[in-house]
Amino acid sequence: MDMTATLDLPGLLAAVAGGDRAALRAVYERQSARLFGVANAILRDRDIAADALQDAFLRVSRRAGQFDPARGSAEAWLAAIVRHAALDILRARGREMPTDDPMLGDEAEAAEAEARLISTVEGRRLRACLALLETRSRAGIVLAFVHGLSHPQIAEHLGTPLGTVKSWIRRGLLALRECLS
Repeated sequence: MDMTATLDLPGLLAAVAGGDRAALRAVYERQSARLFGVANAILRDRDIAADALQDAFLRVSRRAGQFDPARGSAEAWLAAIVRHAALDILRARGREMPTDDPMLGDEAEAAEAEARLISTVEGRRLRACLALLETRSRAGIVLAFVHGLSHPQIAEHLGTPLGTVKSWIRRGLLALRECLS
């Protein structure tokens, strides 16, 4: 019988820290779909998100010993590693110099600059609207949409009943929609 099948995620990360490749494979099998969603939400390109996920799992294999269950859930720790890997790719892509040659898939710099300006203005509006939310609703929304946690994972993380968490998130999303419209 495979010993990794009986371990929970923190136990698997401890085994990964000890060099157990089967444990790393088990973490990947259990978490890769959710973590790919986190990377894809940030990068908005499936191929690049797959690269970010691969880079993140390389980081997990090297840094598993840094996971501390007293500081948070294993799911959130993994999501943070994926998020950082995706953001590193975004930063690296931001330093690329486009040629404005459509044959190479590049767009004119002016269009990119306008898109960045729009996203910055929208980002400020979103941050302002998030600041107006109740702390509980804001926390639930951030855990769901930034850290990629499911409603049951958020409920566990916050030590709150699942129905309550769903209500907080729903009310928060309705308030965000109203604020942003």
